[in-house]
Amino acid sequence: MSTHHRIDYVELPARDLEITKQFFRDVFGWGFTDFGPDYTAFEDAGLMGGFFRDSQASRTDRGAALVVLYSRDLEQTQAQVEAAGGRISKAIFSFPGGRRFQFFEPSGNEFAVWSDQGMDETADQ
Repeated sequence: MSTHHRIDYVELPARDLEITKQFFRDVFGWGFTDFGPDYTAFEDAGLMGGFFRDSQASRTDRGAALVVLYSRDLEQTQAQVEAAGGRISKAIFSFPGGRRFQFFEPSGNEFAVWSDQGMDETADQ
């Protein structure tokens, strides 16, 4: 059920819907429902949304918002992203409260994955 004044849905472009769907199935376990040849909705992602066929890509260097996913094992998730055809745009780095990396999925959209697990307690000393 939708909640008043809360983010309800997000839509992102994708040059190749089939490759994008396969990437997110393989790496993150998302499911998809197609609505015609140019749109697919995703589920099991923590937030409902979809991909629409377009030649553009969502990238932070172009002013786009960054969708950030969570992982209990950052290194394993990064390896899965790379194995599935993702390209790392920012290697794992630490920030107050966690670590993260950023990547481009096969259609060129930029995402990030963060974790509060595996932090080196000596890093701040």
